[in-house]
Amino acid sequence: MSVKTRIEQHKATLYGILAIVLWSTIVGLIRSVSEDFGPVGGAALIYTVGSVFLILLMGFPKISTFPRIYLWLGSLLFVSYEICLSLALGFANNRAQAIELGMVNYLWPGFTVLFAVIINKQKVNWWLYPGLLLSILGIGWVMSGDNGWSLRQMVGNIESNPLSYGLAFAGAIIWAVYCNITKIMSAGKNGMSLFFILTAFALWIQYFFTSPPEMVINLHSVSILLFAGAVMGLANAAWTVAIIRGHVALLATLSYFTPIISTAFSSLLLSTALSFSFWQGVLMVTIGSIACWLATKTR
Repeated sequence: MSVKTRIEQHKATLYGILAIVLWSTIVGLIRSVSEDFGPVGGAALIYTVGSVFLILLMGFPKISTFPRIYLWLGSLLFVSYEICLSLALGFANNRAQAIELGMVNYLWPGFTVLFAVIINKQKVNWWLYPGLLLSILGIGWVMSGDNGWSLRQMVGNIESNPLSYGLAFAGAIIWAVYCNITKIMSAGKNGMSLFFILTAFALWIQYFFTSPPEMVINLHSVSILLFAGAVMGLANAAWTVAIIRGHVALLATLSYFTPIISTAFSSLLLSTALSFSFWQGVLMVTIGSIACWLATKTR
């Protein structure tokens, strides 16, 4: 590898690290925007702003060159996931529950490996199953409050807001499926700009067919909105460069620490103190996700 190529790889890897850090702020930002603009309206505005940033950074995609299955199925899965995540956070009863729902979303790494076995016949070792179990137990720990594992508390949390918990869990499954089939379907094409536009369009349709709360428009709310949209657009653009030219194995490893980084950012952005028990659950989810990833490292 030449010096120039190595420098380009290091630069692309830094873009990937930047993308991971930016993505870690998403839970807190989406929740903040939804408090000012409403769950649906806030999400629609975020993806609208994100679409503008992506088009400016990456240009508008040449749809005619996309494989038809990627155009339809890829769009459906991506849009469905983004709507599930944004609305789950937006409809959370409070900020603490929004952070909790963000953790439910981080079941997707374990599910991705599980579906890789089912869909792509990925060879794995026995680490997959205890890793997946530990991730699920970690979510249960997060949902059980300050007293450790409590099935009653978990059920009570879900019953208090079944819509948000259902959306977050469905989103984790949808994204795991998307991760497994998009490489096969895409034929090297990148539909991120198009997918963001479609997500915004779908959310605006939903917005105009509901009775949304009044939007709070001031300098603070607009600033947070623009920042959230910019973060979404920049993160996706940076990650696209990173996976093409960067050190993919290193980035994959670092991405599994996202639950910890995301929880820390969410706690700061939403000014929400989290209990020691909550952090224990976060650590369990992270270790479980890494174990699932290690399960793919078979000879």
